[in-house]
Amino acid sequence: MNVLELSEQEIGRRQSLQELRAMGIDPYPAAEFPTNAFSTDIKENFKDDEEREVVIAGRMMSRRVMGKASFAELQDSKGRIQVYITRDDICPGENKDLYNNVFKRLLDIGDFIGVKGKVFRTQTGEISVHASELTLLSKSLKPLPIVKYKDGVAYDKFDDPELRYRQRYVDLVVNEGVKDTFLQRATVIRTLRKVLDDAGYTEVETPTLQMIAGGTSARPFITHFNALDQDMYMRIATELYLKRLIVGGFEGVYEIGKNFRNEGMDRNHNPEFTCMELYVQYKDYNWMMSFTEKLLETICIAVNGKPEREIDGNIVSFKAPYRRLPILEAIQEKTGFDCNGKTEEEIRVFCLSKGMDVDETMGKGKLIDELFGEFCEGTFIQPTFITDYPVEMSPLTKMHRSKPGLTERFELMVNGKELANAYSELNDPIDQEERFVEQMKLADKGDDEAMIIDQDFLRALQYGMPPTSGIGIGIDRLVMLMTGKTFIQEVLFFPQMKPEKKIPQSTPAEWAEIGVVEELVPVLRKAGFNLVQNIKDEKPQALQQKIGEIFKKYKLEITKPSVDDVAGWIEKAQA
Repeated sequence: MNVLELSEQEIGRRQSLQELRAMGIDPYPAAEFPTNAFSTDIKENFKDDEEREVVIAGRMMSRRVMGKASFAELQDSKGRIQVYITRDDICPGENKDLYNNVFKRLLDIGDFIGVKGKVFRTQTGEISVHASELTLLSKSLKPLPIVKYKDGVAYDKFDDPELRYRQRYVDLVVNEGVKDTFLQRATVIRTLRKVLDDAGYTEVETPTLQMIAGGTSARPFITHFNALDQDMYMRIATELYLKRLIVGGFEGVYEIGKNFRNEGMDRNHNPEFTCMELYVQYKDYNWMMSFTEKLLETICIAVNGKPEREIDGNIVSFKAPYRRLPILEAIQEKTGFDCNGKTEEEIRVFCLSKGMDVDETMGKGKLIDELFGEFCEGTFIQPTFITDYPVEMSPLTKMHRSKPGLTERFELMVNGKELANAYSELNDPIDQEERFVEQMKLADKGDDEAMIIDQDFLRALQYGMPPTSGIGIGIDRLVMLMTGKTFIQEVLFFPQMKPEKKIPQSTPAEWAEIGVVEELVPVLRKAGFNLVQNIKDEKPQALQQKIGEIFKKYKLEITKPSVDDVAGWIEKAQA
């Protein structure tokens, strides 16, 4: 990397790196550093009358040098602890370089260090480690954005969402509570898996690359499989493969994995997301509702210690049981319009009368879905099962046993958003094929989210699938609810981001056209001239002086341009 692309702090850290190596200190040692304690454990188990020697390691997050003695704050994977360092303790011989040069001058905030010492309590009552040995474990070349407080005001906070999500590794280091969110996410998944395992269900894995994007209505990502010279789809759901396993004789199967949908990004959606799908033989959607509410209550208690959680200012209770409300009743409750018995055109006319953006490509099911999303979905704060969807909205669901035209399906709404989708699964292969055909008709009308016929899945059904209930739960949204986070990006380590914005710069070839040699391009950029046209209003002598200041500051050993050279550049830039 060109030195002119670095900040002054980065240059200083690289100079320290060179000095350390010149002293015979490896700034990135390979040997194991065997720790035996964490910061939190030391504090929790401290006893004033017991002398304990510990070996700890972590980032140095602060340093207060007071002559021959200093304090540093070390941050490990569990928390922070103060370290007391004296010159003569870590340098018992005549050579005091480890303290005077390495610790005081060549170490920087963010460096990883290892410390061996004894635990004690300072005069101010803070539990600390009195160092007897200090080892550099890894040199940090970029400065951390350390928050400073003055008169109760925080400065240099790392709180810009764009930077936090793009540089999650920095966010985790400097912002309190971020790591806790992801530890809670791990608790959600661990508890979910335990409940399913304890129930006797088998965790499985199914293909991520698929010939047909099936299992739901969504726009897929397309990639190309070179070995077969064939386009493939990133899966949008695991459903059809999991049902094949039910056909094959498993009692219950589940998968926790990534799905991919080529759709929008916002506070509730990420194009790749984690989903859990579960299928259990001989069950129906009524059983699945009872199982789901007990599952979510268990998870909430595991994460929060109680079955309630504050979300967006509301106290949401996951304690079973939850309200159960048919979707058409929900729409009538919120709009006064009864969709029962209405034709596709009658529903479209009503939607248009409400100013909704609907068109001729939308079938009856899509129109009802739009109505529910517009007027109902956001109103259900407490967990609510929305049930009995029209058949047009549910191509993989059994017909309702007592309500013609409806299916045995529910969606679970919490805090105004869908969390889960479940069915009494359709296992009639003839009915299933007819539903797929209807979906293809919607595709012909222009619906790019309609399902494609999966002939192999139909073949599997023809071998016979027992009565089955299945559910899909969005893990990312579940974690949002259990941790009280408003944005999905807060519960994803590395959410999808737009390309990083870069400052427009003229290429070396463009600079060469006005006579600037390539080795001077970084000098001009450092002086603030990223584009050729940026120099056209400069005075030759003033620009040459700016270039000279950079030569002097960075001790560059390249030929400095003359005033006449610079004048020639400016003249050509003006042409």
